[in-house]
Amino acid sequence: MKATKFEIIQGIRESFASHDFSDEDLLELVDPKLGVITSFNDLMSQLENLRKIDLGQTPPALGIEEISD
Repeated sequence: MKATKFEIIQGIRESFASHDFSDEDLLELVDPKLGVITSFNDLMSQLENLRKIDLGQTPPALGIEEISD
């Protein structure tokens, strides 16, 4: 997977103009400095791996019980 570029993230921001993200917010996705969140590249890689899984061949999760309030 290619590294995320700031210009690509800027284009996404322009497409979703109703959300106001600063350049600093976008730079954190491209090159994380805070260390609090997973880098955007890591997230996109994980999503790509999930996309490759054939969910039709994945058995249901048995034994998971719903918690009621």
